[in-house]
Parts: sequence; structure tokens; C-alpha cells
Amino acid sequence: VQLQASGGGLVQAGGSLRLSCAASGIIFSINRMGWYRQAPGKQRELVAAITSDGSTNYADSVKGRFTISRDNAKKTGYLQMNSLKPEDTAVYYCNADMRRFSWSPQYDYWGQGTLVTVSS
Repeated sequence: VQLQASGGGLVQAGGSLRLSCAASGIIFSINRMGWYRQAPGKQRELVAAITSDGSTNYADSVKGRFTISRDNAKKTGYLQMNSLKPEDTAVYYCNADMRRFSWSPQYDYWGQGTLVTVSS
């Protein structure tokens, strides 16, 4: 099972980016999906998360600017980032709680990270 994050890049302040997180492999179910970020010299922090029934939560710093969503059929999560600020610059990681089979336990998986750089 793998999580593949993509969509990062360089953008000017005020711009937008859309991150994607695609799960692949043998997967029975995906419960919670989330996006975290880690800026240089800082701890990794939760940006946004979404449950299997669509409930969402966001870090205060991104509320109103970022939107998390998911396409269960495609086993893919998204993070739409608008009105980007220089302080949003970080490596963004996707995370998902997944079950490979109906009878197997749920495990926590991480993607490889994608760099978002916002210039002022």
C-alpha cells in the first residue's frame, strides 16, 4: 500500500495550488485522510483532515483558505489551497488510516511529501 502526494510547487503569495494524495495497492477501506506540513525548523503540524463520511477539520491558520476533499472511488484525497501566504511554505505530507482487508487492522500510512513554496 502506498500514498503518493503530488501538486506542490512554487507560487506567488495570493496564488493557489491543489495537492493530491493517491492511495494504491490492495485497500479495503480508507478511514481518515489528512494533510500535514512541516516548515524548516518547525514541528510537523496538522493542516486538515477528513473522515470517511466527509467530516472535516482545519488548523486555524488555514480556515477559510484551504479545503480538503476526497474521492472515495478514486481513493484520492485533495487539498485545495487558496490565498497562499509565505508562511504556508513547507513540505506537505498526506496521511491516511487504511485497512487492507475486511479482517485486518487499520494502519496509519504516510506519503512522501511534496514541497510548497510561496514567494512574497
